[in-house]
Amino acid sequence: MDTARLSPLEPLAKAYQRAVPEHAADDGLFGPRSIVWRVNRDRCFPLAGMRSLMLQALHPLAMAGVAQHSSWRQDPFGRLAATSSYLLTTTYGDTVSALAAAAWVRKIHAHVRGVDPETGLSYSAEDPDLLLWVHAGMVESIVTVVQGYGRTLDGDDADRYVGEMVRFAEIVGVPREAVPTTVASLRDYIESVELRQATPAAKDAIAVVMNPPDMDYDTRNLWSDLAQVAVGTLPDWAREMYGFDAPPPELMEREPVRQLLGALDLAFESLPGVLEARQRIELRMRA
Repeated sequence: MDTARLSPLEPLAKAYQRAVPEHAADDGLFGPRSIVWRVNRDRCFPLAGMRSLMLQALHPLAMAGVAQHSSWRQDPFGRLAATSSYLLTTTYGDTVSALAAAAWVRKIHAHVRGVDPETGLSYSAEDPDLLLWVHAGMVESIVTVVQGYGRTLDGDDADRYVGEMVRFAEIVGVPREAVPTTVASLRDYIESVELRQATPAAKDAIAVVMNPPDMDYDTRNLWSDLAQVAVGTLPDWAREMYGFDAPPPELMEREPVRQLLGALDLAFESLPGVLEARQRIELRMRA
C-alpha cells in the first residue's frame, strides 16, 4: 500500500499524537488500570466509529444539528480527527486536559440549535436527551465491534466498560443517573427511543462516511469493505431504515475483518507520531 498517499488519515494521526501526553500530570478521568484505557486503544476503532455514526444519525434531531452546524461534508476526516482527539484526550489525558476538552465541547454545543426540517421539531445540542443518544450510540457500537472483531471483551468487562463510560457522558451534560450502566440497559435504552428515522440528511451523511472523498485506491477499497461490515453489525431495524441489504456472511467473518482492520491500522501506524503515542499508552499501562 502506498502510505505516502494516505493524506486523509494524516489529521487522525496528528490528533492521536496531540491527545496522548508525553508527561501527564495525573492519570486522568479513568486511569491506566481502567477497562476504558484497554478498550479505547483497540485497532478496530475505525469500524466502531463508522457504526457509531450510522446509529447516531438515526435520531433526526441529532442529525439536524450536525447537518446545519458542522463542516463534516467539506472536511469529513477533519471532523473525524476532532472527534477522535476529544475521545483520546478524555481517555488518556490528565484531568485538567480532559475537563478542558469537555468544557470546549459544551461551549460549542451552546450555539447548536435550530429546527429539524423533517419533523418540524426544535433541537438544542445541549439537550441531555440528545447527548445521551449520541453517547449510547457510540458506547454500544464500541462494545459490539470490539466483542466481534477486537481484543477479548467478555460480558463482565463489557458491562464494566459501559459503567466506566458513564463519566464520559456526565462531563458533557448528561445527568449521571440517566446513563445506562450495563450493556443490556444500554441496548434497552436505544430500543426505547421512538424518534428514530433515516432522514435525507442522515442518508446523505452516511453516504459520505461510507465513501469519503480524496482516498487513494487501496485505502478506498479497505474502507468500502469495512463500511459494509459496519452495516452488517447494525440492528436489523437500523439497517432497514437506511434500506441497506445485509452483507454476505463471508464478509462478516472475524478473521477476514481483522485482516482488513490490520491493513488499515498498519498504514495508520506508519504515519508520524502514532506509534510513539501508542507506546506511551502501553508504558503507562505497564507501570
